[in-house]
Amino acid sequence: MSGMVPSTLPELHETPQIRADGRPTPAFREQLRRIPSWRNLGSVIGLYVQTGLLVWATVALAPWVWPITFLLMGRAFAQFASLMHEAAHRLLFRNKRANDLVGRWLLGFPSFTSTDAYRRVHMAHHRDEFGPDEPDIPLYIGYPIAADSFRRKLVRDATGQTGVKLMRQLLRQARSTDQRSRRTFWKIALVQAVLLGAAIASGHWWLYLLFWLAPYLTVWRVINRLRSVAEHGGMQRSPDRRESTHSVRQHLPARFLLVPYRIGWHLAHHVDSGVPFRNLPALHDALREAGYVDDSFEYPSYPAIWRALRVPAAIA
Repeated sequence: MSGMVPSTLPELHETPQIRADGRPTPAFREQLRRIPSWRNLGSVIGLYVQTGLLVWATVALAPWVWPITFLLMGRAFAQFASLMHEAAHRLLFRNKRANDLVGRWLLGFPSFTSTDAYRRVHMAHHRDEFGPDEPDIPLYIGYPIAADSFRRKLVRDATGQTGVKLMRQLLRQARSTDQRSRRTFWKIALVQAVLLGAAIASGHWWLYLLFWLAPYLTVWRVINRLRSVAEHGGMQRSPDRRESTHSVRQHLPARFLLVPYRIGWHLAHHVDSGVPFRNLPALHDALREAGYVDDSFEYPSYPAIWRALRVPAAIA
């Protein structure tokens, strides 16, 4: 058994919404799986409006707001990634072509990501968490770990070491023998060139380097690690999602900075990965009512689970 898996799990009882195996009943599942396309379009537009306002504030209120906008630009990448994740599951829009077009060009490519490549590896993650094809094991295997080791990982993220390593992997795709990877790289490069060109045209060329590229390489990498380990750190392969996925109570500060667009209801997402993000709280509430999740299993906050993910060096 892995180090973070609970020794006992809450006792589940069947309800009109949740079956004995922990999955939604057919009628409830149909209700949960309705995709609110227009509301999701509003989320995409809202993300661009927020990001544009941050760029405006960076210039208009310089330099007093720079530390704040730098951090919030890192949060913007968490927002892009969350909505791109929704598109990867084809849950952003009911229309498949619109879903993939927005997922690629407005969410994935601006955040240095191939939505299609992400979809392929992410579906492997959902098919068999911690299985032989699990793509994300390096992020959350072996927890809990020594506190100093945890700190070193975050320092590497915050100082850009992790980001630069991943950026080099992306740049190598320019000469990939795989034509699909090569074409996707140049699409990403095109979108980044447009963003850089817009910064140059505005008379503030440094915006792209200091408030787009740099937050991606630093703040976003910290956010991504903290969120990832809170989702699966130290869990194990199991048909019961409660042994492969953590549950963390959602509070406003974390939802704002770390887990936007309800992505923090991650256990519910793994119970049924076809449920759009807006409906995950309803599924989570139904799981709690059925006893699938209770206070003995769910961590009360993100700081609480991060503390549990660390152990003193002497113990480790």
